[in-house]
Amino acid sequence: MANVSWLIRRLKAMSIPEVLWRLSQKNIQKQEEKKFSNSRIDVTSEVFNEKNLSLEAHPERLFLNIENSSYSLNTVIHLLAGANYEEYKRRWNAGFQTENTWPDTFSYKLEYKQRDDIGDARTNWELNRHFQFALLAKDYTASGDEWYLSELELLFNDWNENNSFLHGISWTSVMEVAIRCSNWCYAYGFLSYAKAPKELLERLRIGIINMTDYIANHYSRFSSANNHLIVEAFAIGQSGVLFDHKEWIDLALNLLTRELPLQNYNDGVNKELSLHYQSFYMEAMGLMMRLLVKNGIAVPVSWKPMLQKMCCYVADCIGRYGEVAVFGDDDEGKILDLEGGEIDHYKYVLQLLGILLGEKYIDGEITETVRWLFTKDEIEEYEKQPKYVPDQYRVYKEGGNSILRSKDNEVLVGVDHAALGFGSIAAHGHADALSFQLFYRGKPVFVDPGTYIYHCDLVDRNEFRKTQNHNTVCVDGKDQSEMLGAFLWGRKANAELVSCEQESGHVTLVMDHDGYSPIKHFRALSFDGERRLKIGDQVSPDTKATANYILAPDIKVEESIDGVLLYREDTCIAMMNCGQYQITPHMYSDQYGIYCKTSGIEIAFDKECVVEIVLK
Repeated sequence: MANVSWLIRRLKAMSIPEVLWRLSQKNIQKQEEKKFSNSRIDVTSEVFNEKNLSLEAHPERLFLNIENSSYSLNTVIHLLAGANYEEYKRRWNAGFQTENTWPDTFSYKLEYKQRDDIGDARTNWELNRHFQFALLAKDYTASGDEWYLSELELLFNDWNENNSFLHGISWTSVMEVAIRCSNWCYAYGFLSYAKAPKELLERLRIGIINMTDYIANHYSRFSSANNHLIVEAFAIGQSGVLFDHKEWIDLALNLLTRELPLQNYNDGVNKELSLHYQSFYMEAMGLMMRLLVKNGIAVPVSWKPMLQKMCCYVADCIGRYGEVAVFGDDDEGKILDLEGGEIDHYKYVLQLLGILLGEKYIDGEITETVRWLFTKDEIEEYEKQPKYVPDQYRVYKEGGNSILRSKDNEVLVGVDHAALGFGSIAAHGHADALSFQLFYRGKPVFVDPGTYIYHCDLVDRNEFRKTQNHNTVCVDGKDQSEMLGAFLWGRKANAELVSCEQESGHVTLVMDHDGYSPIKHFRALSFDGERRLKIGDQVSPDTKATANYILAPDIKVEESIDGVLLYREDTCIAMMNCGQYQITPHMYSDQYGIYCKTSGIEIAFDKECVVEIVLK
């Protein structure tokens, strides 16, 4: 049973209309419980809603580039937390973090949050998103080798036998159903071209219809209407296109168009204030926009200008060597992967949208997924476009992040003067106001701690969100914002960019936040555009404050008469002039579900602290 105090706090974050909507959802769930709780119905067995009985699939409307000749035949998808796909590929209910399994109980009664006794639901969901179904269908279509079809049929049958509709962990999140539904659509499209067995195609058709109908009745709303709603709306729209079903297409377009200005700042920064979730959001929009364009359906006029700005922001956050300044949560989420293994999601999404927008935001080889979505001519036309070149300094005052580069692009600095997160719950934010990240020659030096995990190990989930584990100032050991749950915040710090001055290649940002009210934290960050970064922090007198500088795991510290020397392997890469300090232990996670130990430099002060960092 959910923690009562958490339920009370969550209820306080809801408006009266949201409470009423959730009560209406409970009524729908009760009806579904009567119908499905005591049975084990396969989602592919029959069309549940008689209104949808006559829907016919038109796979040609997916416009897959079957002529693509540049492909792999990978059969392995990337699982989270270092899990081995071959070991887990039929363990649909695996706990992953333990040897225990998720129970085969009715999904509305299955408590999946903070289940240390079983594991992290997000890790399990990655397997049940069924990227492997679309991947194997692509492999079969490309190669004609029956082995890929046999492997797909084995997994498809096994999953349906062990994951009855609305039973078990794979049915506990509407967005997870949406991503799975999308991958079934792509599998259907490839298999149709390959003239796969009619029985398999028919079961896929029925399953897609039932999942889409379910999503259309349960999509996220109110305080839960963040990236989840965008992905759910895309899935409804994709099925609408596949079945040429206007009701679903209209619902999707209305939701996506309505949410575009609600979930994004006008300068192109997504209000989740997580670069990864921005990319995830953009993938859903890009995949939907592609289907509209290919099928001659009008793209809403507001989409293109906002998506252009969103692409520019993501491109600005990527450095010369492919390094990326990422704030907030990052769970490696994606919707489609026709390549398998580990992919560069930012590159894929910028290419997907770049082709649609006629602008080249990133260099590099075209990803395989994009090659299956666009024709050779479309890709060649895209590659002729001049590449977007980020400014040396880009300040997103409304969105709340600034990106600074050295003139030679050897140094990349990300600065956070943004809000905590989106909406009343700010689910994916971290207590990191006025923090920064620094990369030198493509490698991290001063790091954001990352995310680590979502639905178990709450102590560590919180550690990775705490102020003291970010490159900012901590007052009296407190957090700037108040954590009330793994995805729920109470009191929130308000950050502001007070001023930005640029002169002769130098830039100075002056920022503050009220997270320690009545104490206010001011930070001035100056960068000379080459190798020198100066950070000045100020708080009220007689305040116990610490400035934290979290180091990448491979950075070693040496003390010298000139200051603190930072080494990577045997090479000194930077010097810090920071006065008295101590080395403190921290954790760092650059992959979901995995963390390692690292260290930081902690500087105690009571009014003012000035640190100068000089890169070699």
